[in-house]
Amino acid sequence: MKKSNPIADRRIFDNVYVCRNCNAKIRVSNPKLIREGKVKCRRCGSTALRPKHRELRVLKAA
Repeated sequence: MKKSNPIADRRIFDNVYVCRNCNAKIRVSNPKLIREGKVKCRRCGSTALRPKHRELRVLKAA
C-alpha cells in the first residue's frame, strides 16, 4: 500500500469542514470558531459542520 503525501494531506484535510446538511466544503482558519458555532455554511446557512473524513486515498495506476 502506498503512503500518502503529508503535504497534500495537509492541504486537503487540515481546517476543512463539511456541512452536515448540504455537504458543502468550508475552509476555516481557526477551528475554535467551529466549536463556538460562529461559522455558517455559505450555501444553506447551517452551523452543523464536521471535519472532512481522512481516508487513505490511493491513486490507481493507469
